[in-house]
Amino acid sequence: MLVKSEDFGLTRPYVMRYQSVRLKTYVRGQGFPVLCLHGHPGSGASMSVFTNHLSNRFQTLAPDLRGYGKSRFNRDFDMYDHLTDLENLLEQHQIQKCLVLGWSLGGILAMELALRFPERVSGLVLIATSARPRGSHPPISLQDNIYTGIAGLLNMVKPGWRWNIETFAKKSLFRYLVGQHTPSTYKYIASNAVPAYLQTSRAATRALFNAIGRGYNKLPDLHQIECPCLVLAGTEDRHITVESSLETANNLKNAEFKRYLNTAHLFPWEIPQEVLSDIDSWLLQHPYIFENKGI
Repeated sequence: MLVKSEDFGLTRPYVMRYQSVRLKTYVRGQGFPVLCLHGHPGSGASMSVFTNHLSNRFQTLAPDLRGYGKSRFNRDFDMYDHLTDLENLLEQHQIQKCLVLGWSLGGILAMELALRFPERVSGLVLIATSARPRGSHPPISLQDNIYTGIAGLLNMVKPGWRWNIETFAKKSLFRYLVGQHTPSTYKYIASNAVPAYLQTSRAATRALFNAIGRGYNKLPDLHQIECPCLVLAGTEDRHITVESSLETANNLKNAEFKRYLNTAHLFPWEIPQEVLSDIDSWLLQHPYIFENKGI
């Protein structure tokens, strides 16, 4: 079926749209639904830093997006198709209204869902993301790749090993992902990041970078989002800069913004307790997010 697809800044007037993919989804807890969307590379399991906490009060749903984790899909697809899959997921679980929490790519999809289904998205928590994503990542050298491979392998064998962090990780590409190189952060990387990376398909990578290459920019549409939003960013993020996240917050009607000093793109794994506490405080200030009036 051929459909229009301007959502991700496509220059082509039409693209091929596949049928929705039934996503592997990790569901925990009971109560008001919180849809947790991972980044790239990522998986539903990599959102455990949020779901372990939030599932004590809410029902959390953390899907593996198309081409990630156990939602296998190796054919080429467009970023638009993630939204089709997520709409189908909401229908499967009979969710009429939910809070959406998105990290990096997941935050972009969260904003897209709020634009497409404003009546179904009651609030947004946007982590290290932007409606016009811009990075400041320097060129990658051969040494970067070698040190990253060594650091990653050693961290899998002995998660959080301080010698490995000081000897290899801080000289590898991890230095652009992490601001605070603590053993606990590297334990998250071993248990969540590396498995997610290994399960990310080439098709998913192509879909993301094709959209970015076409100049993705949803800033002009953000005024349409009426629900309350919390935008969180790390000051040392080189993948999606703090300035890029702030720009997004400034273009949302009802947004609060917070930056975390000396943290980078993986800041929820660097300072999890502080991040979760800030999310809890924001939720307490916006209890109407969880009202189901009019449904």
